[in-house]
Amino acid sequence: MEIKTVKIENPDGLNLILGHSHFIKTVEDIYEAMVNAVPFAKFGLAFCEASDACLVRHTGTDEELIKLAKKNAFNLSAGHSFILFMKDLFPVNVLNSIKNVPEVCRIFCATANPVEVLIAETVQGRGILGVIDGLASKGIETEEDIQARKELLRRFGYKQ
Repeated sequence: MEIKTVKIENPDGLNLILGHSHFIKTVEDIYEAMVNAVPFAKFGLAFCEASDACLVRHTGTDEELIKLAKKNAFNLSAGHSFILFMKDLFPVNVLNSIKNVPEVCRIFCATANPVEVLIAETVQGRGILGVIDGLASKGIETEEDIQARKELLRRFGYKQ
């Protein structure tokens, strides 16, 4: 077995969700979950099929995001994984809808941070071991940091 690191290409710092699923119907069901959770959502989704033709399946509402998702999914080529890029919305707005898709087994991360994916590769194929989501902690928040966090949440409309 070989362990590799695959960096997710995300030049615009978009929000993304990386997960694991189990069936070819994943692309249709995540598409429906997205448009039902946030009508007119801009997103691109790609899914690594792990049996039969082993293709990267894809869908979405934005051609550039679909292209980005396809490229990253193919770079991963990890069985039954999916990657979803979003524009002008946060994962928190759709995460529960995605988690409730019957085919979704797990979410590895939901972030706009830089992401590195740890991949195990064997003779049979590839699988995701885990992710590095963002950077290491630099300290403990102060009272000023707490106030800034609360102000940020209010500015985004998550707190009053």
